[in-house]
Amino acid sequence: SAAVERRLAQFRAARSSCAAAPRPAEPPGKAAAPEAAEVPRATAQVRPGAAAAPVWARPLLLKVLLWAVLLALFVELELGLPYFVLSLLYWMYAGTRGPAERRPGELSAYSVFNPGCAAIAGTLTAEQLERELHYRPAAGR
Repeated sequence: SAAVERRLAQFRAARSSCAAAPRPAEPPGKAAAPEAAEVPRATAQVRPGAAAAPVWARPLLLKVLLWAVLLALFVELELGLPYFVLSLLYWMYAGTRGPAERRPGELSAYSVFNPGCAAIAGTLTAEQLERELHYRPAAGR
């Protein structure tokens, strides 16, 4: 806890020193050099040592742009709808996690994939259904 408090204090001090640093006034109509514009961005990082990636180098943005360009190409070839449907199917497949990606101790929603076929809390089992059917009074009696 003390280490976390110390790191938080260091972060706050670094952030306040970046915000309080005076910036030189520029003459009107003259743009700052690209190197000067990058210096404050590098010092205002949340994690020390982590380089801020430019907007065009982010993987998700590149993937979305590639998908949109391919969609435009397939629309031009009159195959836009099949491309869209197949890409939706791929996103559903890629969005599901496999058993190797599960955290230790995390159970699957499907009991057959859990050790000993253990069911998660709130699952309706056949035994529970039978108990509820046998102990409930019959309707209309």
